Amino acid sequence: MTTEVRIAFDDSFARALPGLCTPWQAAPVPEPRLLVGNDALAVELGLDPAWLWSPAGVALLLGDVADHGAVPVAQAYSGHQFGGFSPRLGDGRALLLGEVLDVGGRRRDVHLKGSGRTPFARGGDGKAAVGPMLREYVIGEAMHALGIPTTRALAVIATGEHIAREHFLPGAVLVRIASSHLRVGTFQYAATQSDPEQLRRLADYVIARHHPAAAQADEPYVALLECVVEAQAALVARWMLVGFVHGVMNTDNMTVSGETIDYGPCAFMDRFDPATVFSSIDEHGRYAYGNQPRIALWNLARFAETLLDLIDLDQERAVGRATEVLQTFTDRYQAHWVAGARAKLGIADADPDDVTLLGDLLDLLHAGAADWTSWFRSLSGWVRGEGAPVRAGLTDPAGFDAWAPRWDAARNRVPRDPDAVAAAMDAVNPVYVPRNHMVEAALGAATEGDLDPFLRLVAVVSDPFVERPDAAAYAGPAPADFGPYRTFCGT
Repeated sequence: MTTEVRIAFDDSFARALPGLCTPWQAAPVPEPRLLVGNDALAVELGLDPAWLWSPAGVALLLGDVADHGAVPVAQAYSGHQFGGFSPRLGDGRALLLGEVLDVGGRRRDVHLKGSGRTPFARGGDGKAAVGPMLREYVIGEAMHALGIPTTRALAVIATGEHIAREHFLPGAVLVRIASSHLRVGTFQYAATQSDPEQLRRLADYVIARHHPAAAQADEPYVALLECVVEAQAALVARWMLVGFVHGVMNTDNMTVSGETIDYGPCAFMDRFDPATVFSSIDEHGRYAYGNQPRIALWNLARFAETLLDLIDLDQERAVGRATEVLQTFTDRYQAHWVAGARAKLGIADADPDDVTLLGDLLDLLHAGAADWTSWFRSLSGWVRGEGAPVRAGLTDPAGFDAWAPRWDAARNRVPRDPDAVAAAMDAVNPVYVPRNHMVEAALGAATEGDLDPFLRLVAVVSDPFVERPDAAAYAGPAPADFGPYRTFCGT
């Protein structure tokens, strides 16, 4: 006998902020077929994977949620896109099905992408192709395994349609999980609506959901700004430490929770170069790898602007208080980045001279055309007395030979067992990231109907710190004939 399943959806966002969303229904799907389901995430959400991947569960994930108490909505938001302000963006091809409480009691959004046109569609067809939706799945799982706050894919479901892009491509819907989908752009939209109470309700909702300590502060909206600045400083530092390039850091792609969102033209660096750009639409390098901290601060300034009337009706005082908080970003980011870099290098304590040591290392890696991921992983071999791979990873190892004694001295300020130091370094320097050539090969095969390379890639990057002999092909940079590599938004 089949047990009827009910999922306890909530709609706290839609109830609290009806002016920031529009009730909507997903478009019908002619031939739904589960491509990949995330069993571990389903269990984390308190859901039974066996039921969730059944026809009834897939129907629910595609928007058939009326019997589960959910009222899907398309969320409204604005955004600065490559520096230009668009006052009305919103979920043009996406829907928030509702919210669930996971097994830890945390509220999580269940959200669709590629579910059809909404009132925010701006001329698009509202659909998505298999390749970009699977990209979001694999990158999200890799980021999660690397310990970086991120949205994650619960499932990718084929629709049986073919959608028109440069070529006709098989269609798919992504089911995405996030602590919320509230963005800097959400606040920008609310600030354009001439409804101060709606903006206040949004800020209060975000405080209650994501940053509850701010509610107890003397200036809760200043405290909210501090929380978001801190969350984003920590997040972007983590991106930089693994060589991740988001590719489209518009304000509508920056969450107030501090999770990475929207894996459109993203990619991981192979050879270290601060000017690295992959996105085909980033013609001037605005969102290059090395610019990401600066752009994060620029976006946070746009967030601060939306809070000024809440901070203080005296605009001069409000601007002063917001500016004080924004000026802490650089130090916060630097602290997170330096702490992470020390861990990558096996340095146990802090010394002011480490900042110079790290800066000189980046110059060395750039000049030596080092592969970011594999070079850092090779450092534990140096600690174990196996120096050849480290030197071989640079075009001119002489610079490393001059730098290494300074590193040795910093690492040995705290006497420790070398094997323990090396093991700790291996725990933060991954063997595997989603290498661009492997991602493209896997997505190409999946688009043609072969999911095996994709599933293998997901398995490898979901366990990135443990080296496996049978996964050697996933550990190295792209072959010389791959590239120049360009990524696309997938719209």
